[in-house]
Amino acid sequence: MLVALLRLLALRPLLSIAIFGIPLLVLVAVGLFTILALKLFVFIVLPVIAIVWLYRKFSRSGDWPAS
Repeated sequence: MLVALLRLLALRPLLSIAIFGIPLLVLVAVGLFTILALKLFVFIVLPVIAIVWLYRKFSRSGDWPAS
């Protein structure tokens, strides 16, 4: 069975590209997009949320640590 599949893919390279190439490209693209989204969230969104939260916390209470 494996030999027949390998022979089929060797004889029809476009079919092998369609079977193996496109899903692999989709997996790589999804992985890269996921990494990019996580980096964006960790390095941009979370610090902005933390700064806004700290600003609101200290501006409401009026108790700045330096005063």
